[in-house]
Amino acid sequence: MNLFENQQGEQSAASFHWINKPESWGFDGDGKLTIIAPPLADFFRDPKGGNARESAPYLYTVLKGDFTVSTRVEVDMIEDFDSACIMFMVDDQNWAKLCFEYPNKIPTMVSVVTKGTSDDCNSETVSVKKPYLRATRFGNCFAFSYSTDGNYWTLVRYFYMDAPAEIKVGVAAQSPAGNGCRTAFDYFEYSPVPVTNLRSGE
Repeated sequence: MNLFENQQGEQSAASFHWINKPESWGFDGDGKLTIIAPPLADFFRDPKGGNARESAPYLYTVLKGDFTVSTRVEVDMIEDFDSACIMFMVDDQNWAKLCFEYPNKIPTMVSVVTKGTSDDCNSETVSVKKPYLRATRFGNCFAFSYSTDGNYWTLVRYFYMDAPAEIKVGVAAQSPAGNGCRTAFDYFEYSPVPVTNLRSGE
């Protein structure tokens, strides 16, 4: 089920809500979402301390119980760390995201798991312009995977997080070190069936 389908502008508020609503965003007639990330937009709680950054536009819905969600993303990568992410959030100190990101001007899969502070990990470089991102939950186990073709999936991160039955799940647009960037999400596919065979490529 594509949860973005038939959404038009503010009509999406019936199912989706914003944290840090951006000035520029919208759905097209096919349900594709475009978000313009503002300058310095990010979600990150640095392990060394200092101010937490919680400024990235995050469009979310609330899902209950086990799930799998996926999307295909595109980013106009200009500055380091410009990114489009799939993200879930328990609260402002416990959340995780998988990002198609631009560290050191290299398109890369990056995952961040935050439990009070952020655990940041750069994974594989990506050769396609529009990769697929997927997140799954079963109980308090969560996993992120990505795909270059939408068929074969590579595991990026598998982890545990205490979470209630209902959590926020959605997409985010970031430009942590830049002046903003355009991101696009072709759809937001939902299933109540989790992926538990995480290393099978399925």
